[in-house]
Formats: sequence, C-alpha cells, structure tokens
Amino acid sequence: MIITSSPPHILSGPGDDMDLRWLFALGGGLFFAYAGVLHFTDTSWFEPIVPPILGSATFWVLASGVVEIAVGICLILPRTRKIGGYASAALLVALYPANLYMWAYDVELGDGASLSPTGHVIRMFAQIGGIMLSLWIAEWKPGVRPSLNDLLESRFTHDGSQ
Repeated sequence: MIITSSPPHILSGPGDDMDLRWLFALGGGLFFAYAGVLHFTDTSWFEPIVPPILGSATFWVLASGVVEIAVGICLILPRTRKIGGYASAALLVALYPANLYMWAYDVELGDGASLSPTGHVIRMFAQIGGIMLSLWIAEWKPGVRPSLNDLLESRFTHDGSQ
C-alpha cells in the first residue's frame, strides 16, 4: 500500500507535501515544545546552568520555557514556520552563553550530571547544526531580507522568490 496523502490540513501549508523541510520543522517544533514544557515540570534541573550574573534562575528558566514552547508551535504551523525557523536560530544563539557557562565552570545539572569536555564540543557542534537547520527551515537566503509581513503570510516560495 502506498500512502500519497499530505500531512493533516492544520499542519500543511498551501501545496505542501510531506517533504524534508516539513519533517524537520515538525521534529524541531516538537523538540522545542517538549523542552519548553520541561522548563515548567523540572525547573530545578535547568536552574544550575543559568549564569548567576542574570539574577533569578527560576525566572530565566520559566521565561525560556515560554519562548521554547512558542518557537515550537511556530515551527509546526505552516503559517508561522518561517518566522519559527528564524526564531529558533535566534533562540539557539541566545541560549548558548548558558552552555558556555556550564562548560567553563563544569556546572552540574539539577540531577548531578555534567558533560565531559568532548560532550561540550559535541553539544557546540550540535547547536551550530541546529542554527543552520533552523535557517534552512526558514528558507533563509543570504542577502534577502523578508519583512515580518512576508514571514507571516508565507509569500515566499521554496526557492526564495516572491
């Protein structure tokens, strides 16, 4: 039996087929949404990696959880997928200082686990890969600066033209 249907309507955009970009956006969206929920259900696990200079660790964990859930939803829904791609790239850049803090000071997570130096290097490259993947999902083209309206209306085609 061959299945040729598109994803459910709420998840598919105009003319979207279940292609790699859609699959990565869905996977990334689910990942960010799940991670965001964890910020509320296991706050103490994330608190140790918030650099003390930022103040209340609980505030930053909860705030980043809200942002991660929002980014996840944006990645999943076609109408906001491009802005979700840009937002997830920005979020990965914004959160990296916490990862650097964890690496530089060998900070343990809330469960006492920590990464080895090799683990931190792998995480760094995974984060760079995540940024690149996010920009690919957003259909970013160097030198092309879409307006917010273009992002929200999904006027750009897959090749970046209008």
